[in-house]
Amino acid sequence: MKQNQVLIIAGPTASGKSALAVAAARALNGVIINCDSMQIYKDIPIIAATPSAEEKAAAEHRLFEMYDVTKRGNVVEWLELCVAEIKKLWAENRLPVVVGGTGMYIDALINGVTPIPEVNPEVRRNLQQRLHNEGLLKLYIELQQKDIEIAQKLSSNDKTRIVRALEIIATTGKKVSEWYQMPMLKKLPEANFTVVKIVPEIAVIEERCRSRLDKMVQEGALKEITELLKRGVDETLPAMKALGVPELSLAVKGEMLLSEALELAKLHTRQYAKRQRTWLKNKLPADIVFSDVYRGQPEFLEQIKEVYTD
Repeated sequence: MKQNQVLIIAGPTASGKSALAVAAARALNGVIINCDSMQIYKDIPIIAATPSAEEKAAAEHRLFEMYDVTKRGNVVEWLELCVAEIKKLWAENRLPVVVGGTGMYIDALINGVTPIPEVNPEVRRNLQQRLHNEGLLKLYIELQQKDIEIAQKLSSNDKTRIVRALEIIATTGKKVSEWYQMPMLKKLPEANFTVVKIVPEIAVIEERCRSRLDKMVQEGALKEITELLKRGVDETLPAMKALGVPELSLAVKGEMLLSEALELAKLHTRQYAKRQRTWLKNKLPADIVFSDVYRGQPEFLEQIKEVYTD
């Protein structure tokens, strides 16, 4: 086996990637590293489909449930933590098994990130206050004036990216479009990546998404959401945008029937899974591609093991 190996297992929601990661980690002296932007949060294990106690007992898991839901996680911070964990595992002669469906995280690990410095916290607080006082449209118009190239790529309703762009401009004095023209900064250039992706037919994923949401509600997703609302967690935070949370929150608050909220959540989850699948299929080159959901089929693991026993 080559030095500095990293196994990446990627797939859309409900594709079985977490179970495959456990099987691979057990077979190859591996440790699972989270690459899902929602599974980094505590207190939402059902909503985020965080690995179960049984899965965690079967293989070591890292970078799961690290943050309180009131924290605004980001790809740059995750990447630093992920790289540190990978290097620790290499030193222990163990295989890092990075698993998730967040395309931005996977791309950053493999291809690097734009070398944008950390945003000034005071700038961030100021823009959040302006967002509250002045509204998103005014900030979008300001972005159009300061960086029309980036503004034209964003929806006028894309609160997160509009504010982020203005934060970067205010902190660095440069347009975001100028930063994006700079060479990508690879944090792990010495890595030998093996990419495995699961891309089942969309009809299969859609049906599994529907079943997963039903199961989540049965297992206590509404209780998790109730606790988030009781705590008054800011609705602009990433954890409050997790699949199913905006829609099921309406049911918890009595603003929509549960059956209607659940159907809406299923629709949005299927749409998200379809976007994930499209990105994986078209944008992520892979060494191994599986066109079926992983349900424990031995041939999945056998193909992965062949790469590491050559």
